[in-house]
Amino acid sequence: MNRAIRIHRTGGPEVLIWEEVAVPPPAAGEATVRHAAVGLNFIDTYHRSGLYPLPLPSGIGLEGAGVVEAVGEGVTGVTVGDRVAYAGGPVGAYAEARNLPAHRLLRLPEEVGFHTAAAMMLQGLTAAYLLRRTYRVQAGDAVLIHAAAGGVGLIACQWAKALGATVIGTVGSAAKGELARAHGCDHVIDYTTGSFPQRVREITGGEGVAVVYDGVGKDVFMGSLDSLRTLGMLVTYGNASGPVPPFDPLLLSQKGSLFVTRPALMHYTAKRADLEALGGELFDMVVSGKVRIEINQSCPLAAAAQAHRDLEARKTTGSTILLP
Repeated sequence: MNRAIRIHRTGGPEVLIWEEVAVPPPAAGEATVRHAAVGLNFIDTYHRSGLYPLPLPSGIGLEGAGVVEAVGEGVTGVTVGDRVAYAGGPVGAYAEARNLPAHRLLRLPEEVGFHTAAAMMLQGLTAAYLLRRTYRVQAGDAVLIHAAAGGVGLIACQWAKALGATVIGTVGSAAKGELARAHGCDHVIDYTTGSFPQRVREITGGEGVAVVYDGVGKDVFMGSLDSLRTLGMLVTYGNASGPVPPFDPLLLSQKGSLFVTRPALMHYTAKRADLEALGGELFDMVVSGKVRIEINQSCPLAAAAQAHRDLEARKTTGSTILLP
């Protein structure tokens, strides 16, 4: 019998329960993956709390890496023994083993280990679509990346720098600022010590940035709008400080005919070809060394509740992995 973290009600980290679960033979189109490592992401806390509702009871987790143990009828993309990783659903990654649609799996390059893969898939694919699809960063662009020392932030800073952008990052402490600088940030702003839009204007000679990548939400939304150049784009992809409250769209016109979008990875990877393309770009950046994946925390999968507490308390930097 395999074990997994499941939730039977929404709430705090205490609702995460380590229990035995059955893993039946894979159905048609499915593969059974035995996890070597599982990724921790902020969206997991949204599912646990009920901000993003799931039918209950439910598994939790959207990212993992391991070995294919079995395949169902009609599966041609992967075979038993393949090293694979995935991100973006369906939920249920906090498990020793699980079944999932085989078309969501990506074969890992030999140079990418399981721990690295589990730490990078959701955050790395998120950075990939943000920088290469939602707003395609060009050499010479000035970009603002909130939570620059977080999992997505560290990957996005390195990637944007490799593309030739001027990278501005916000952080919540001096230590996180040093980490961001070491991963491609040209300018670091501690948002706890002053007005980040004012600093952004100073850095950009009054113009503002081409794009803001925001996984923080409520606390930085208005400041992000004030940091953009005319016709700039705010990409709000997370709610670490809470959801963005309603606002009058007229503000966008008043502040420079701005664009605001709320994208989701699932829409950028719904087609197999798009998933493979983004995954290929991510693997290339990691294998080339242009993007380094920082695994700064790990803990047993059974202790996922403590990992959630640390993540929500902003005690973590880079990526956290859970080990079955």
